[in-house]
Amino acid sequence: MASAIVAPGTLLGRFRIETKLGSGGMGEVYRAKDEKLRRSVALKILPWQFVNDPDRIARFEREARAASALNHPNIVTIYDSGITDSIPWIAMELLQGETIRSARSRQQSLIGIAMPVVQALICAHDAGIVHRDLKPENIMVTTDGLVKVLDFGIAKVMQAPGASETQSVTEAGHIVGTPAYMSPEQVGGRPTDHRADQFSLGAILYELATGVHPFQRDTAVQTMTAIL
Repeated sequence: MASAIVAPGTLLGRFRIETKLGSGGMGEVYRAKDEKLRRSVALKILPWQFVNDPDRIARFEREARAASALNHPNIVTIYDSGITDSIPWIAMELLQGETIRSARSRQQSLIGIAMPVVQALICAHDAGIVHRDLKPENIMVTTDGLVKVLDFGIAKVMQAPGASETQSVTEAGHIVGTPAYMSPEQVGGRPTDHRADQFSLGAILYELATGVHPFQRDTAVQTMTAIL
């Protein structure tokens, strides 16, 4: 089943898969061709083993909604999303470059990375969206020097003022995010707002400036304890 889904030439919606670009906890990413608009895209697919997992599907759909609601040059652009043969997919702009984890991207100035990310977060927070998984792997510097924030897979959508709850892809009390870059609220499983992203960005910039992560320890538990 997996090979049938990801094989070159497979058509998902109007997108024909060409080659695999990478994979992660939130999905597999392929280079694909938009058959209608004749342009190359990055197509993110929920791996077949999770297509019957309601939580994974909810995260995937949340990413599409959250990122597509944001129109900013420093946030990856979502073109379309859908489900084909029970496989959820998200089509987005195809970026050429490297994450800021790479040595080449680190050569860019700290301010050159920080300011675009801040502007992207301002846009998201003004729209009531908290990223909640900001880390070097989710920030890319393109080949032409443009900084892009990626992967809104565990984003939290804040309700309008006065609402009693927030929408989230996880229930209250669950820990979400990447341990080394979590805010204390995330580590403690407590409600989060835009300040969680600010904390994560602070940890990223500290690491970029010094070469040392402010909280990293030998294990994830020790790291989260240091954050607390």
